[in-house]
Amino acid sequence: AYLEVNDQLEETRQKLEESLFYLGMITPVPTPTYKQIADQNWMEAWKQHYKPILIGEGLLILPAWLDNPDPKRIPIKIDPGMAFGTGTHPTTQLCLELMEISTSHFPLSTVIDVGCGSGILSIAALKLGAKTVLGVDIDIESVKNSRENADVNEVGEELLLGQGSVTEVLAGQFAFKSAPLVVANILAPVLIRLFDAGLADLVEPNGEIILSGILDHQAENVIEAGQAKGLKRGEIRQMKDWVAISMKK
Repeated sequence: AYLEVNDQLEETRQKLEESLFYLGMITPVPTPTYKQIADQNWMEAWKQHYKPILIGEGLLILPAWLDNPDPKRIPIKIDPGMAFGTGTHPTTQLCLELMEISTSHFPLSTVIDVGCGSGILSIAALKLGAKTVLGVDIDIESVKNSRENADVNEVGEELLLGQGSVTEVLAGQFAFKSAPLVVANILAPVLIRLFDAGLADLVEPNGEIILSGILDHQAENVIEAGQAKGLKRGEIRQMKDWVAISMKK
């Protein structure tokens, strides 16, 4: 833990050690040690270690402050200090890989991104050829972050954003109610609940949904939830303990 060096430091340390003393009555606790460290600009220091991430055959996740080092790849610029979905996590990378495959098979007119977070999947869909993308999130800060990242990537006009989820989309609160490609990088229990709320109804006939945020032992439960709504199992990709699933309608 980090403690700020100020007039309350000694009092804070005493309270900490008192708490550890009582905790030690329940379970062994090592004696705390303290070390004063030099102050520095942690954000700038961290930026020096954040590198571009190669995704699939042609995508590149790029920190917003860097120029594209590989013109052959499609850059997606994301500020890693923003909402969930910076590209470093396997769930995002797996979803992007499946999106790249999907968009290579047929041109997309529209895409719906449920739980858009930082907007990384929405931006990728547009850069992969989609004409219009609807990104929704229940968190208004995520919606704002998606807008900022879309503007950085110069796709702001094609990205429609709003606060909400499956219910609001189906209720007609946004520009369209369904799309040939739907993406949802959310935790597995939430995906299963969203299927009950009508997630599969967002997918147009002969369309596809890409699901991520799923631990490997949860995959079958998510697939069964999709199959119960008329979807068919498609490609499954895994990275470490995480999987992404494509399902067809």
